[in-house]
Amino acid sequence: MSTPSGTPDTPPAGTPDEVLLTARAARFAEVALANITREYPNAPAHLLAGPHELVPPRTLHPAFYGAYDWHSSVHMHWLLLRLLRLPWDDGGEPERTAALREEAVRTLDAHLTAASLDAEAAYLRAHPWFERPYGWAWLLALTAESAAPGDEGGRDAPVQDCVRDAARRWHAALAPAAATVADLLLAWLPKATYPVRHGTHANSAFALGLVLDSAERAGQPQLVTPVAEKIRAWYLTDHGAAGRWEPSGQDFLSPLLCEADAVRRVLPPGEFADWLDRFLPELRDAGEFLPPPRISDTADPQIGHLLGLCLSRAAALRALADALPQDDPRVPVLTAAATANLTAGLPATTSGDFTTDHWLATFAALALGGGVRA
Repeated sequence: MSTPSGTPDTPPAGTPDEVLLTARAARFAEVALANITREYPNAPAHLLAGPHELVPPRTLHPAFYGAYDWHSSVHMHWLLLRLLRLPWDDGGEPERTAALREEAVRTLDAHLTAASLDAEAAYLRAHPWFERPYGWAWLLALTAESAAPGDEGGRDAPVQDCVRDAARRWHAALAPAAATVADLLLAWLPKATYPVRHGTHANSAFALGLVLDSAERAGQPQLVTPVAEKIRAWYLTDHGAAGRWEPSGQDFLSPLLCEADAVRRVLPPGEFADWLDRFLPELRDAGEFLPPPRISDTADPQIGHLLGLCLSRAAALRALADALPQDDPRVPVLTAAATANLTAGLPATTSGDFTTDHWLATFAALALGGGVRA
């Protein structure tokens, strides 16, 4: 039996990760709503062509003006839509939880309109380097998440009709922006001679992995083959990497794990297991692998990135473990590292500090929810 909001009266049993995400869903939704409707502080990545372009953020980005910067706004919209697909632990307050879910639908309806997203698509076409490739990948992930949740059964089946119908509206409105991103990606990939390997937004492997996970459900299947070919060209010959190379001081992504996770997506399991041996040979003998970083100042906007590193590591480590045979001796090493990093990063996701609150819960959802296609 469900409340009108679609939230089960008794949260269903699930994996420990699902239980953790269910328990945090309402709080994460509150954070996402606060972020995507908060225009300031704002860090626009807009190159001013003249004084006439000194305009408020929402003039340039009517859909994605909030959450400090464009990419965070996009992936906080993704987070909110992802959460609407899940049951929430109502904490004994079912009416409050139902109202929060309804507010989430209203807010997404207000932002993800055809007019606003046509304006976002026009901006992307006029600024073809803007948010490449990280923001592009997240826009495709958002579009994929809007692809009629509930129609495919399984985990999505309990989603209530109003959310399913709303998601269809959002998906239709997002389609032109997703098509624009696909065009930009296809124009950029032949020119991208070398990957970017550092652990922040420009990381090529993270973005292309996200694109592969999202392209078909985002209505852009033409991306799958060229993106997979680029991953193979860039990474299949790599070998001899080492965990001691990480982290850098402001990473929120692990270059090693992003690369391995991208390659996981394009190789059959047996070939991937062999490639991982060549790429990270230390995993065979590792006692402890990629322990959580020491974070000296969580409120520092750059040092605080390391909290996100914990969570993105957890997501990638679990994906790698799942891709290997369960009797592979590397599985417990990867799983232990995932648990340690998740434990270190999760408490900071709703700290009340906007420095981290504007983005961190998204990466917690990736770690707890199995990536962009749970």
